[in-house]
Amino acid sequence: MALKRITKELKAIEEYSEYCSAAIVDDDMFHWKAVIMGPNDSPYEGGLFSLDIQFPFDYPFNPPEIKFTTKIYHPNIHTTGAICVDILRSQWDPAWTMGKLLLGICSLLTDANPNDAANARAAQYYREDQQKYDKIARWCTKKYAT
Repeated sequence: MALKRITKELKAIEEYSEYCSAAIVDDDMFHWKAVIMGPNDSPYEGGLFSLDIQFPFDYPFNPPEIKFTTKIYHPNIHTTGAICVDILRSQWDPAWTMGKLLLGICSLLTDANPNDAANARAAQYYREDQQKYDKIARWCTKKYAT
């Protein structure tokens, strides 16, 4: 069942091609590499961010493990690339598709939640000094994501 769903979702990613792309890694349908584009009018604009996606064998009943492989400065993304967002943990729902998840991750880049931080320093700047946060995020985007 998981393989059928994953195959269907890979084909459906084309609908979201304005924001992202995805491909399988080493002929393993349970392992994808995806790329999302930094949203316009954000410190991530112009960046291309790679993600590693590992599906569990009981997908969609459990969420995929998704992490950034491109360095990014963001309150909800750990320096290891782990994403701290409830839809990949406690709020997971089998109705989520990879296209919608990737779109959700894109929107996270413009709508951070500093109260559920994986990067405490980024969260602090995001709350207390937005200009400094934006400057660091733009610098990291330019250095690592372009």
